[in-house]
Amino acid sequence: MAENRRRPYFWAQHIDDDGAWRRSTPGATPMRPTGQELAALRRGIGRQAGTVPELWPYYQTVNDDDLGKKGLVSNRLKAEHIALSLYGLHQQSQDKPMYKPGRSLGAAVRRLRSSDAFSADAVDRRFNAAATANTQHELTLHLRSLITLLRGQEIALDYTQLLEDLARWPFEEGRSRSRRRWGNDYFGWSSPANNDAPTADLPNPSPAAH
Repeated sequence: MAENRRRPYFWAQHIDDDGAWRRSTPGATPMRPTGQELAALRRGIGRQAGTVPELWPYYQTVNDDDLGKKGLVSNRLKAEHIALSLYGLHQQSQDKPMYKPGRSLGAAVRRLRSSDAFSADAVDRRFNAAATANTQHELTLHLRSLITLLRGQEIALDYTQLLEDLARWPFEEGRSRSRRRWGNDYFGWSSPANNDAPTADLPNPSPAAH
């Protein structure tokens, strides 16, 4: 499917081909997002796409003209809004990039599971809650919780892929495809050693996540 967008997504604009912060010239200051930019992205958390003026400059998805005339936004723009908001949360106060091309949500949470920071059962429960969400809204609530945990362990993920997952989540076949990939990346090659390594329990999710 051809993508209808103006430029690379915000998280990709700051990364070079090696996955490091982009620099205008060798040795120059890294072109990382500013605190003001990340704060603007976080204002989109829990709010509908298109209703937060601070996020408008960061949208790269071109909205459907017919939807725009009705005051509506496309499903892909909704997905970009959520991904931008979560990226703003993930990158907050982090020195290294939290966008890593090729690392799916399943692969990122698997790293969390084997980090020794939390019990394997606790991470499994949190991940399964996200994977079994039936609506985009429910998924977003669980993702916010997971992203907070990933940020705490400085584990990056692929936000372009996450956007694609969010965009297809309202559709049954789309959800199934994403779930299969997440499950493969999370459980597919787990070793017995990794299953027992983590020791600590996860913090209780906030009431808003349920």
